[in-house]
Amino acid sequence: MTRHVLACGGGGLAPDERWQLRPGPLLEHALSLTGAERPRVCGVFTAVGDDAATVASWYAAFAGREERVSHLALLPMPNVEDLRAHVLAQDLVWVWGGSVAGLMALWRLHGLDEVMREAHDAGVVLAGVSAGALCWTSGGTTDSFGPRLRAWTDGLRLVEGSTCPHYDSEGERRPLYRRLVADGTLEPGHAADDGVGLHYVDGVLSEAVADRDGAAAWRVTADGEQRLPVRRLA
Repeated sequence: MTRHVLACGGGGLAPDERWQLRPGPLLEHALSLTGAERPRVCGVFTAVGDDAATVASWYAAFAGREERVSHLALLPMPNVEDLRAHVLAQDLVWVWGGSVAGLMALWRLHGLDEVMREAHDAGVVLAGVSAGALCWTSGGTTDSFGPRLRAWTDGLRLVEGSTCPHYDSEGERRPLYRRLVADGTLEPGHAADDGVGLHYVDGVLSEAVADRDGAAAWRVTADGEQRLPVRRLA
């Protein structure tokens, strides 16, 4: 069973020609990785406290499309009777951004961390943006603890190393991530500009894809950073 993770530095839903939200190229790519004609796709919004407006935008973005769409909430209580059964029934799980530290605490409280591991091994495509990218890795940089970025090392470790989203759009991200990798606080890993998805197959980076020209992905080690090839999505 091939295991896919798409960890995105930024992206997901995007406005169409009428400025209504629709799945953007990175989310479309994640859907294509399922290989399903009518994929079952579940949005997970733990990192934003299961915000009702965000959940509503998720359903609105898929209006009139063929996908079978759901969401998974943990607050104020789980919205499905059996978390495991719901997740394992999906073709794609897409995790929203926000507080990765809060996300992981709630996932562990409800046993959802182990469910995600099981889903990964079962071939469910796991993907997301920002916190929804960090959660699959060993850790990275986060503002979960306040406005100043800090190291976070409590990820699920489904893929190799650490990661850093928003590499080009938040000025402190790049120097902090390089410093934390250099001093051993974070494992060597990969960084993604906004609009870039890091596609891992069986835990190893397979390729980087982007929804815009010029967006970059990087391999970051204690010795520095190396720019990686990026495939532009149509």
